[in-house]
Amino acid sequence: MRSKLDSLNCSVAHALELIGEWWTILILREAFLGTRRFEDFQRHLGIARNILSTRLCKLCDSNILERVPVKHGARRQEYRLTAMGRDLLPILVALAQWGDRWILGPEAVPVKYIHGATGEEIADVTICSKDGRPLDAGDMLLIPGPGATQETRTRLQELRDRWPSIQNGRQDQES
Repeated sequence: MRSKLDSLNCSVAHALELIGEWWTILILREAFLGTRRFEDFQRHLGIARNILSTRLCKLCDSNILERVPVKHGARRQEYRLTAMGRDLLPILVALAQWGDRWILGPEAVPVKYIHGATGEEIADVTICSKDGRPLDAGDMLLIPGPGATQETRTRLQELRDRWPSIQNGRQDQES
């Protein structure tokens, strides 16, 4: 049984508390594909009803999905992505692109992401500078944010102190 990650001063850990379960990611994928009703999630995923119910409740309680009536005044409800949920799209696309590249390979890609207006395949998800230059991990510095604990500040200072050796190691790997 895993423990809660709440005690970690880390945005990744907090995000994983909400979306880190593998059924949850697949439910989100289905929501992005337009699935809205409980029965359709269950049918497309083959997930047990009790697990689906638990995951949908957690996603709604976390404001990632919302329950809305199927039509005005109806008792039946469907699930829709909130703004918070829609912000997960780059993560899901990046995860799919990573899986296509490193696990399945180009000959086994199950779904291609195409820009609807142009018909062209979308670019790989990348991290870019404000002026649009692609960045990798070695190009970024991590600094304490307003919610950083003293432990986080100390860890980030250790990383900054090691920055030249990290940069040198990166150059060695690129050679």
